[in-house]
Amino acid sequence: MYKRQQGLTLIGLVIILALLIFGGFIAMKLFPIYQEAFSVKAALNGLQQEPGIEKKSPAEIKQQLWNRFYVSYVESVQKQDVTISKRDGYVISIVYEVRKPLIGNLDVVAKFDFSVDLLE
Repeated sequence: MYKRQQGLTLIGLVIILALLIFGGFIAMKLFPIYQEAFSVKAALNGLQQEPGIEKKSPAEIKQQLWNRFYVSYVESVQKQDVTISKRDGYVISIVYEVRKPLIGNLDVVAKFDFSVDLLE
């Protein structure tokens, strides 16, 4: 009696490798976008934890935020993306969009919306 062989064929192996390479390529394109978003969130949280930040003017708060962005290499956030409003304290909101080329004429677009309260 012949036993039927089971296993992975060469074509199956090539298909699996192609899918893994494509997934790795997509991950390499998306990683910097999300790493920068985590830096933005960390800068906002660090600003929120800063002692006496709620007593500063909006211009001083923005300057400290831009200093944190400079240190963290945040380049996608523009000045018009940051708004500071006054409620019980200050509320800093950052709404921005990142568009990077993916393959050929396809782009990947990521939208981010972060906000923190600086309560008195």
